[in-house]
Amino acid sequence: MASFTVAKRTTSPHEGQKPGTSGLRKKVTEFQKENYLHNFVQATFFALGEDKVKGKTIVVSGDGRYFSREAIQIIIKIAAANGVRRIWIGQNGLLSTPAVSAIIRNRVGQEGEKASGAFILTASHNPGGPHEDFGIKYNTENGGPALEGLTNKIYETTTTINEFYTADGLPDVDIAQIGTSSFTGPDGPFDVEVFDSADDYVKLMKSIFDLSAIKELLARPDFSFCFDGLHGVAGAYATKLFVQELSAKESSLCNCIPKEDFGGGHPDPNLTYAKELVLRMGLGKTGPPADPPEFGAAADGDADRNMILGKRFFVTPSDSVAIIAANAVDSIPYFRSGLKGVARSMPTSAALDVVANNLKLRFFEVPTGWKFFGNLMDAGMCSICGEESFGTGSDHIREKDGLWAVLAWLSILAYKNKDVPAGGKLVTVEDIVRQYWATYGRHFYTRYDYENVDANAAKKVMDHLVELQSSIPDLNKIVSGIRSDVAGIKEADEFEYKDPVDGSVASHQGIRFLFQDGSRLVFRLSGTGSVGATIRVYIEQYIQDKAKTGGDAQETLEPLVDVALKLCKMEEFTKRSSPTVIT
Repeated sequence: MASFTVAKRTTSPHEGQKPGTSGLRKKVTEFQKENYLHNFVQATFFALGEDKVKGKTIVVSGDGRYFSREAIQIIIKIAAANGVRRIWIGQNGLLSTPAVSAIIRNRVGQEGEKASGAFILTASHNPGGPHEDFGIKYNTENGGPALEGLTNKIYETTTTINEFYTADGLPDVDIAQIGTSSFTGPDGPFDVEVFDSADDYVKLMKSIFDLSAIKELLARPDFSFCFDGLHGVAGAYATKLFVQELSAKESSLCNCIPKEDFGGGHPDPNLTYAKELVLRMGLGKTGPPADPPEFGAAADGDADRNMILGKRFFVTPSDSVAIIAANAVDSIPYFRSGLKGVARSMPTSAALDVVANNLKLRFFEVPTGWKFFGNLMDAGMCSICGEESFGTGSDHIREKDGLWAVLAWLSILAYKNKDVPAGGKLVTVEDIVRQYWATYGRHFYTRYDYENVDANAAKKVMDHLVELQSSIPDLNKIVSGIRSDVAGIKEADEFEYKDPVDGSVASHQGIRFLFQDGSRLVFRLSGTGSVGATIRVYIEQYIQDKAKTGGDAQETLEPLVDVALKLCKMEEFTKRSSPTVIT
């Protein structure tokens, strides 16, 4: 058995190691600077304190993006030197973000141990490669992202750190081979266990869904299925889950081999970046295929986001979470006893609000960031939640879960079609959505993203919007001068959230303009970028008239889009004449 000693290394702080909405994200070249990653990992251990580090088991894995393999070896050595007893690693360093959450919450080791936390190596939906993005975040013992109290402490520590500990004499661990590598150090035994990336997660999905019903759906000759992994970590689960468990054809999977650079693509499951799936489903600008699949889905780099498509039909994420909530009790065994409550992020459309009101469910509107949902779930107040940024999930874990959302939709389709005979008219994704609109009304919705904006220019946009809120009458004069065919604004504010569980307050969470007809404009700076600033503009209009719910979204929203972009003076301040992405 190899042994190691603990060495103390001198270091100095790196600027800007403040975790954002989901951890620290920078360019790979930044992480490759001397001791950059070392500082952040050691600062995390310092912030956690010895009682949550020494003798504990932690998980270290991620989406497999470039620099992950080197990062895992660095973290192993620092963890060993700080007295961690055991590290669990997914084979080849691959574990989806939702799978990590599930492992923290559910996995029990051979000696009865459970993980106390995890380093997740991902920049989520951001591109990967030698000159692209890398990221790291810490999840705590409930399986969810570290709360601000801890992340602030980590950041403060990075500003003064002058030393880190590492294990001298500890060889690199072969993370491609399943098994346990055992070592000994000053604190005693230290083990690194490499295990199958998909086993624990697939077992959890089998406990939530009726996979036999989904399997019957996929076997129907009139139903076809397509899943795009975008060369992210979802590919590590796709074959086992969809092909082996659900008997889908292997040809129904595309881009399901995880790659360090995501195949040169942008692993963000939306209509802009999931080009191959969009074309396959008949939604591309070029000629559509003669007979697209009935159902299509994609996941992002770390498999916590999802996109749902029907044949020539796109389901907005805001509608998706509302439809799942509306159908969950009937369609998903896990929810047969009822929903404890539902929640959405503030920028997400109010579709879920309407479902909650109709079904008399507890409802919560929270800031962007999955940690806010986690608090509600831990308190038994929320069962299903979602974000407009293609994130949907439930209280089975404390992260959003892309593959869970795909199975939820397949479960709804299976339930809706259980009594449809062979040769009968299949209930499609589009049918389900249009029936939902007829019942609850439609929230026409779009998001404009302006990425890599100069930080000072972005600040000017937000400061200008705050200034506009000082007088609603004056604001309405400006709005009517831009477009006379929109309703007046009744309220404007900066969103602030008081957590009903712990009483903590999150301020400055986005700027809102609420119109008299239920329409909304929301402006927010995103915390998921690695360079510059990202401004997100959310435009929403609610229509209950059944004769109008099937209207064209672009045409319906055009007046509000015009107001939004002119109101914030986007082009004047940022020199951007068009957004980077429109969703």
